[in-house]
Amino acid sequence: MSENKPWGLLARYENPAELLHACEQVRDANYEKWDANTPFPVHGLDDAMGLKRTPLPWFVLGGGLTGATFGLGFMLWVSVSEYPLNIGGKPLDSVPAFIPVTFELTVLFSCITCFLTLWGLCGLPKLYHPAFKSKAFDAVTDDKFFIMIEAEDKNFDLEKTRELLKKTGANLIEELED
Repeated sequence: MSENKPWGLLARYENPAELLHACEQVRDANYEKWDANTPFPVHGLDDAMGLKRTPLPWFVLGGGLTGATFGLGFMLWVSVSEYPLNIGGKPLDSVPAFIPVTFELTVLFSCITCFLTLWGLCGLPKLYHPAFKSKAFDAVTDDKFFIMIEAEDKNFDLEKTRELLKKTGANLIEELED
């Protein structure tokens, strides 16, 4: 053991089924500051971790509605009041003519909102994480599965947490330092 205060514990698993079972046990032990890392999406991991649904769709909907409102409102304002052009007796506020631009601005605002909100919700960009020092964690991009439990968690006790991770079937448990 080192003399520095640990950041947390890292546990390695060989397959997604072991990881799912371990996540359920960690969730049931009432840990709050922990995460699972996988080389590919694992079906059912959100439920096993007890994660709530993300608010991201609501932000994207708001961004899309903002884009549509801005696009349609701006074109109507310009065409009707600021720079009206009477071409062939057509109405100045012909909404079907504005649909393509309104659609494109809806998509643009939705995409920008999704990107920025996702970065904010995930706390990105993270240029450093204590797991980057672990040689074992390099395998997360190939074929291994990991759980990290932070020492800041209210239930974290180094020895008890280590025992819990052993009971979950971890084949490697490593202490991470900040």
